[in-house]
Amino acid sequence: MTDEATKYSDADLAEFKVIILNKIEKAQSDLDLIKSAYMNDLNNGTDDTSPTFKAFEEGSETMSKEANSQLAIRQEKFIRDLKNALFRVENKTYGVCKVTGKLIGKERLKIVPHATMSIEAKNLQR
Repeated sequence: MTDEATKYSDADLAEFKVIILNKIEKAQSDLDLIKSAYMNDLNNGTDDTSPTFKAFEEGSETMSKEANSQLAIRQEKFIRDLKNALFRVENKTYGVCKVTGKLIGKERLKIVPHATMSIEAKNLQR
């Protein structure tokens, strides 16, 4: 029989829950900002003042909207991953590596709270 823990204590889980909830709040705020940036047409009413650069500006604006759209998609995935981590906290399976079955290090989870694999498992994938 090993002394190695197979799950985090309720106190540890409560600490991780706070970290995750804070990250979700920040990520949602960032997502709202990104979405408002690409949904806003940013029209300052100067359409007729510089016709020479109009084509360049339209292309640039389109690229910017596409980039913001991609950022929004990534942010939505991040929020989903954080919510999944919150679910694992609630059912007390949080912090267990899906590959090795061992606990993921606390420091890693504090930095990457949605992690599902330990560094050891990540290195095995290379």
